[in-house]
Amino acid sequence: MAADLDEAAGTLLAVWEAARERTTSRLSGAQLRAVMVVEQYDGINLRRLATLTDMLLSSASRLCDRLVAAGMLEREPGRYDRREIALHLTPAATRLLGELRADRRQRLDRILVGMSPEGRAALVRGMREFDEVARRGEAAAAEGWPVLQPSGERIGDPQPEPESPGEPPVARTA
Repeated sequence: MAADLDEAAGTLLAVWEAARERTTSRLSGAQLRAVMVVEQYDGINLRRLATLTDMLLSSASRLCDRLVAAGMLEREPGRYDRREIALHLTPAATRLLGELRADRRQRLDRILVGMSPEGRAALVRGMREFDEVARRGEAAAAEGWPVLQPSGERIGDPQPEPESPGEPPVARTA
């Protein structure tokens, strides 16, 4: 089963890579990944970006320097701690990600149109289930992969203590 999935996924990855090469040829894979993380967690700090991309802090800092120089990221002082830097996408980065997604969807549409309606429905259903299992960490936690919850927390990271009832929520910084 895993071998069959690996072979089929190769085609999907080829479609993904062709769209990436066409629309983001001036960004490396690591840079694109960082831009996508910043898109998902607008205002993220450098330390959190390094954690989510499995980079050393110094490497993430240099990568961000290059992305700022390329016009893809903006830095601003943090809202709660002026020493901390918050990262945001520029309009150019937002456009680039939109073009990437549009290109991927066009390429996928050309393939999906040749599938039966039942095959398309089964594919979507299977991919959604795969995503849910991966996000819960059942497939990846044992390997130590950085699987993220929708909140951005890694599976297995210590969770904050629950707040006492009646107390106002505490603002947490990223």
